[in-house]
Formats: sequence, structure tokens, C-alpha cells
Amino acid sequence: MVSRIPRFPSVFFIAALAWADLTGPFVAPLEHPAIEYSARASTDPIAALNQRIQDGQVELKFDGASGYLRSVLDALHIPVESQMLVFSKTSFQAPRINPRNPRSLFFNDSVVVGWVRGGDILEIAAEDPRQGVMFYLLDNQPRTKFQFKRSQSNRPQFKRNDECLRCHESYSTLGVPGMVMLSVYPDAGGTPMFAAGTFVTDHRSPIQQRWGGWYVSGASGSARHLGNAVYSDPQNPRPSPDSPRSNPQSLRGRFDTTAYLTPYSDIVALMTFEHQMRMVNLLTRVGWEIRYAVYGEQRGTVSHDFTLRRLRETANEIVDYLLFIDEAPLQGKIQGSSGFAEKFASAGPFDRKGRSLRQFNLENRLMRYPLSYMIYSPAFDALPAESKGSIVQRLWQVLRGEDHGAKYARLSSAARQAVVEILRDTKTDLFRSHVP
Repeated sequence: MVSRIPRFPSVFFIAALAWADLTGPFVAPLEHPAIEYSARASTDPIAALNQRIQDGQVELKFDGASGYLRSVLDALHIPVESQMLVFSKTSFQAPRINPRNPRSLFFNDSVVVGWVRGGDILEIAAEDPRQGVMFYLLDNQPRTKFQFKRSQSNRPQFKRNDECLRCHESYSTLGVPGMVMLSVYPDAGGTPMFAAGTFVTDHRSPIQQRWGGWYVSGASGSARHLGNAVYSDPQNPRPSPDSPRSNPQSLRGRFDTTAYLTPYSDIVALMTFEHQMRMVNLLTRVGWEIRYAVYGEQRGTVSHDFTLRRLRETANEIVDYLLFIDEAPLQGKIQGSSGFAEKFASAGPFDRKGRSLRQFNLENRLMRYPLSYMIYSPAFDALPAESKGSIVQRLWQVLRGEDHGAKYARLSSAARQAVVEILRDTKTDLFRSHVP
């Protein structure tokens, strides 16, 4: 079910509802001994890149057009084809963002990089396998001779910025430091009209509610989405007459694209990102909750029965999302325009028949094989052993057809068999370690 956000929610309201979307409430402070979000040393990709820069193994190069952006993407192995462009003022760089100057986002499986033309920083969100999403800023201006003399180094460093948690630890992120895909009704200047409605979207959302405030390039089949348009009346939001058509192949002519790395905001990249953002939040949430429960059980404040119940309930939710059980069906052929789909699918891993969980369908569903590629993520591997065991056993139960619930009827026997075969070849220890 798609979440709707009330207008200007308070921090207290968000914290109180942090787990309302799940079976049973759960709220734990960031620095609880079982969590230690800030105190524990991070092992996310940006922390690792910082060390490589410090050691002289990586040198970030500055260019006059986008600063360190291209060099950062190269160092993190983030494809430029993943670019998504958002023109709603939903970032702390909001004053710079509008339909003529959209914000660029680039991503891979664990890092998101944000850039605004004319801005003086890069924004980075990186997934720590255990702790959840960590937030960083990088000074995106050329270093002066004075700065060089003071630091004796021309090596830029990413700096942690927990101020981002004001928006990125909320009901929308399942109460943990995470990411969110927001769809709004923007006015002509990019300001969201909150009174018209706001949607947090993922693969369960109907296309008709997606991408408000975002540019979208490529074809969306017969479905209409909210992207590429601005609106005027919050009581009856309709696209303004001069809004571009829904499915441009390129964004050239909409604004000055020459300053951007590509002229695309690829629809397949947007759909992949939506799926991935909630998956990241779910993995973090489950890891935190089970660590918290085990910690409490060891100290006698949480019962063993409670822990077992939460293991079962969280496993059910994770497995349903991994298997795209509640995915909104597509309405016609989806076609990207930047080459993202081909780049993403080529990364594998592939089984002995050449199949991969990263291959797309894009006709009636997102992926060809109904299991998320995020099962390969370090965050999945870093789940508490108790949690991972419950998740894999539940996954095996569904793939074997042992749950006859109506919602699993969409998984054909051929699709289940293909997923099992792909996993046996590409994640060899998964069932061997956790299935009797």
C-alpha cells in the first residue's frame, strides 16, 4: 500500500508512527547499545573511499562543469546512465532547484550521489551493511592555494552529515536512517503543493501516482504518470497546458541539458531505484529490530516468544517484498532511453543458463525473474543470523509452493523453479546454510 504523508509532519509525529506500517510497533534510539548508529565505525563504500583517498590510492579530479561529480561516480562504479532528475524542491538545496535547474541523482546498489548545477556540495547517501544509510557531503569547489597550504593536501574528503536524518529517519523510511522516493504535485517553480497529496512510492505503487516532481524520459506504456508536469490548483491538480508530453525520449529543450552528464532521466532507472529504496529500508529495519530484541532478551526485558514472533513476522514481510508479491502490474511496454537497462542487466551474476536476477521484463512487471537482486547485497548478508535464517526458510517455503495463499498464485511454478536454479548457481551458500 502506498503511504500518504500529511502536510508538514512534525518530528514527534514521525517518530511516534515509525513502525505503524509494520506488524507491531518498534522504536529504538539511534545510540541504543544494540544499534550505535553514530558510535560504531562505518563500513559503507564512502568510508572506504575516504580511506583510499587518504592513502593516495584514489585521486578525485575536478572539472569546471560539475566539479568532482564525474570522478566520484567513476571511483564508486556508478554508471552515468543511472541519472534521474528531480525538479521539486524536496532537498536541502531547494532554493537552487526548479524545473529549469533539476537536481541529478545517480546510484548503484549501495550508494546515491546528488548534484545540483550551481551548488557547492555533492550529497551522498551510502548503505552501511549493518547500520543503514549514512549521509555525507563533499565540498564541490576547487581548493584554493590557501586551503592547500593549510591542509598540506589537495585530497578532498567526504564528511558525515547527520543533519540529513531530519528527513531521512521518519515514518517514510520505516523509522530507520534510509531513503525515500517522493512523488509530489509541484507548482511552476518546483514547490510541492502538499495540500494536493504526497506519495511515497515503490514497486507496489500504481504508475499513476509515481514521479510527481521528477523528469521522466522513455516510454511508460499506456499508463499516465505524474512526471514532467507542473500543477496550479492544489484542490484539483491538473498538469498545466504547457507541461511537456509524458514520455519524451530526451529532455533536450526542456532545460539546458548541456551542463548535465546526460540528457536523460530514465524511466527504468526510476523504477529500479524505487524498488531498491524500500528494500534498503526493510533490510535495515529488520536488522535493527532483531538486534534490539535479542539484546533485550539477553537482559530479560524482552521475552523469547516476542523475539520468535518478530522473526516470523519480519521474515514474511521481507520475503513478500523480495518476491515482488504486491507489485503493481505494468500497463504496456516500458522502454528506457539512456541505456540504463542494458548496463544494469550486464552486471550479473549469471547462472549456468545465462540467467540473472538483474534482467528486466518491463512488459507486465519490472524484473524477468521475481526475486530482488538485493538478495546479493552486503546488507542482506549482514543481517543477524537469526533473522537471515528465518528469511531464507520462509523464502524456501514460498518457492517450494508450500504456502497456498492466494497472493502467491502469481508466482508460476516455472518462475519459482528458475529463481531456485539461479540462486543455487549464484548464491551457493544461501539454502545450504539455512534450509534443512
